[in-house]
Amino acid sequence: MKKIGMLGGMSWESTHTYYKLINEEVKSKLGGLHSAKIILSSVDFDEIEKLQHLGDWDKLAQILAEEAKSIEAAQADFLIICTNTMHKVAPIIEKNINIPILHIADATAYQLQDDGIKKVALLGTRFTMNQDFYKQRVIDNFGIDVVVPNDEEQTLIHDIIYQELCLGKVEDNSREVYKKIIKRLEVEEGVEAVILGCTEIAMLIEKSDVDISIYDTTQLHASAAVKKALLA
Repeated sequence: MKKIGMLGGMSWESTHTYYKLINEEVKSKLGGLHSAKIILSSVDFDEIEKLQHLGDWDKLAQILAEEAKSIEAAQADFLIICTNTMHKVAPIIEKNINIPILHIADATAYQLQDDGIKKVALLGTRFTMNQDFYKQRVIDNFGIDVVVPNDEEQTLIHDIIYQELCLGKVEDNSREVYKKIIKRLEVEEGVEAVILGCTEIAMLIEKSDVDISIYDTTQLHASAAVKKALLA
């Protein structure tokens, strides 16, 4: 079994979910008392969040690259970055380490491709929805059309993530906001599915909440990590 390097804490709530999902899947596949081999480095999200909203991506890249190097030094075989948004600096992290990064957008897009999805909505932080590091990767490498919510909807989605979900708060009113946005994207934009493109959103939205397929990036990324870890 390969050793999984996890760069987490963004937020710790979703990193906790990663750890649980990975170990549950290893146990399911191998049985008995098996669990995953994991090296976890968890950052202080308060510092990360402040730098995100200041737009200081260079400093963020420096912080995460140093954490990634420590994970590599602890003999991890590959790295997963346990957040969608911070994959913005994945290319810089990649240049600072010699182990591969298992990209969250790829893990998601492979499943979309397997399921024959041609047009998908992307929900996440404003950074993920607005910028090209995630959606353009899916468009260019997998040929899937990616639609994002309008500006007003993006603000609602973003604020709920940072003001509630990252603090472990799951509010029914916020669930209704997300459901309304997803329904509009389905009806008006013709999307076939929705990517929960922030690792905390799955705390709020489940399959039973909407009429179209949802793709939980946390689940898909964790599953891809287990598959890679168990490859001979």
